[in-house]
Order: sequence, then C-alpha cells, then structure tokens
Amino acid sequence: MVAYLVALGRVHKPEVLPEHERHTPAVVAAFGGRYLVRGGTMETLAGDIEDRRAVVVEFPDMDRARAFYESPGYQDARKHLGDAITADMFLLEGFEPDRAPHSGS
Repeated sequence: MVAYLVALGRVHKPEVLPEHERHTPAVVAAFGGRYLVRGGTMETLAGDIEDRRAVVVEFPDMDRARAFYESPGYQDARKHLGDAITADMFLLEGFEPDRAPHSGS
C-alpha cells in the first residue's frame, strides 16, 4: 500500500535550501519515491500553518518510505540544512478504495 512522507517546515535560512534540494531528489528516487508537493503556494484554511513549507512524497509502501528517511543519503542531505529549517515529519499510509470495507449495499 502506498505511503506518504509529509513534512511541514518553518524555513529560517532560505539560502540553505538550494543545497538541500540538489541532494534530496536522487535519494527520493532511489527508494521509489516521487514528489507530489514540494513547496509552492499554500493557503491556510484552518489552524496556524501559514508560515510553513509543505512537502509530500509518495513511496510504494511504508517500508520504502522509512528506509528512505533512515538512509545515509537522506541523513547526509539533512545535515546540509543544519538549523535552516525546523520541521514536523510523519509517514502516512495511503488509502486504497478497492480494499475499503464494503457497506453492504
């Protein structure tokens, strides 16, 4: 079942992002991932996340997503960030409609 790595970060030093962004895509691809969201315009509808940068990466499954996060390649890429970003990150298992319980109708 597909899995999503979701990151919501506050950027403190935007000048550091290009270096991180040069390293991370190759590592994402090596684990079968693909970016669905990578920054971009954001509009807050509820809550207080207006000042955050959002990233969503789809992976084939939770194991591959976790392996990406724990990989030396990604951990090295994170080192380039230092204190440039503070982020909340989590893995989320995807929804497959064909596997959802039937309502009986």
